[in-house]
Amino acid sequence: MDLEKVGSFIRDKRKEKNLTQLELAEKIFVSEKTISKWETGRGFPDTSLMMPLCEVLGVSANELLSGEELKDEKVYKEKAEKNLIELKDEQVRVNKHILTMEYFLIISAIVLFVACSVLVAYIPVPSYVRIIFLSLGILNLIVMFVACVIIETKVGFYQCGKCGHKYIPTYGQSLNSMHMGRTKYLKCPKCHKRSWSKKVTD
Repeated sequence: MDLEKVGSFIRDKRKEKNLTQLELAEKIFVSEKTISKWETGRGFPDTSLMMPLCEVLGVSANELLSGEELKDEKVYKEKAEKNLIELKDEQVRVNKHILTMEYFLIISAIVLFVACSVLVAYIPVPSYVRIIFLSLGILNLIVMFVACVIIETKVGFYQCGKCGHKYIPTYGQSLNSMHMGRTKYLKCPKCHKRSWSKKVTD
């Protein structure tokens, strides 16, 4: 996806509607700075903002993603297929990035908990300071755990080891299943068999 081309298209369509960046921003409930980023190719509308933006600009989502008006039906279909593939590739890239960040969250939470534990155990400080640091360490672990469960159930899929079906487990399944890294022992909703299901991003 050519972000500069899309940005120029947004700018041109905004001007056709006689809207300033601020007026467009107010219509779709974002900041003027956000519109500026889109128009200069330094960002792209979130999926939740695409349809409101298209409605205000009077274009289709396919035209917005293509960065041009699509009058010819054949060209429209070709662009639609190309845009779908690009969106899927972008989602896979984002999912991989989020899953990498999950490792960073886990490591940083463990390091902070160990640091707080060492402080409480070996450094002479008042009791209330020990309680505060120990509480911070435990709270940090809990927040990290919740964040990881959310990431595990919202990002990517698990692929059944028996039939290959890709699915997203519920929070309960994710919490109650045995796991080794990014592989979990889950019951597939399609074949109804339990197997070691591996996390995949596409």
